[in-house]
Amino acid sequence: MATLKDQLIVNLLKEEQSPQNKITVVGVGAVGMACAISILMKDLADELALVDVIKDKLKGEMMDLQHGSLFLRTPKIVSGKDYNVTANSKLVIITAGPRQQEGESRLHLVQRHVNIFTFIIPNVVKYSPNCKVLIVSNPVDILTYVAWKISGFPKNRVIGSGCNLDSARFRYLIGERLGVHPSSCHGWVLGECVFTVCYITRVPLPCVPNPTFFYLGPQLEIQCINPKLHVLKDLILCTICVSVYRRLM
Repeated sequence: MATLKDQLIVNLLKEEQSPQNKITVVGVGAVGMACAISILMKDLADELALVDVIKDKLKGEMMDLQHGSLFLRTPKIVSGKDYNVTANSKLVIITAGPRQQEGESRLHLVQRHVNIFTFIIPNVVKYSPNCKVLIVSNPVDILTYVAWKISGFPKNRVIGSGCNLDSARFRYLIGERLGVHPSSCHGWVLGECVFTVCYITRVPLPCVPNPTFFYLGPQLEIQCINPKLHVLKDLILCTICVSVYRRLM
């Protein structure tokens, strides 16, 4: 029996049975949902899948996005605890992980994260063997390596968000102190949140004539590494998603 859709709409072309640009977000916390919303607003996917272990929260977040479909162009938004909803993804973004406890260093989170990744990564590989994986969970560099080893993917298909967030904070704070725009400050936070040198346009920071600035190092480090700038993190991750997506096209 023909459905109402079949009665009202005549298909001139055969509908695709599988998505061409499917993106999956694993973990629907603040960062995961910010990634999902950014993906939808930038029209990066023809299908978005959400995965989380907390069923009620997952369903609520999915419904919120679905109810906003009037303003979006992504035709399909799905969710589930079972990883079969992620099948045929081109990009899988992993933001899931245990919550960091007060006073706990990111390195102490490693073992708890690894236990979670030993479940997540094999399922991602099972249902999307040709995808690229973007790791956001902290400590990101270590977990990116763990994900790469577990997945068996080539190294160019497992990507970490790295120190992009810390570098953005760092460049903003440098620019704020010197009265210049962050885009004119060229420096990167490397490794576990440490840095070597920063350039103001093309001038190394030690050569900038402002000697009182360099006594603010510890204070700057605190602001750079331990701020409450969740929105900035979400925007930076969106930028990384866009970059990965463009490389896939």
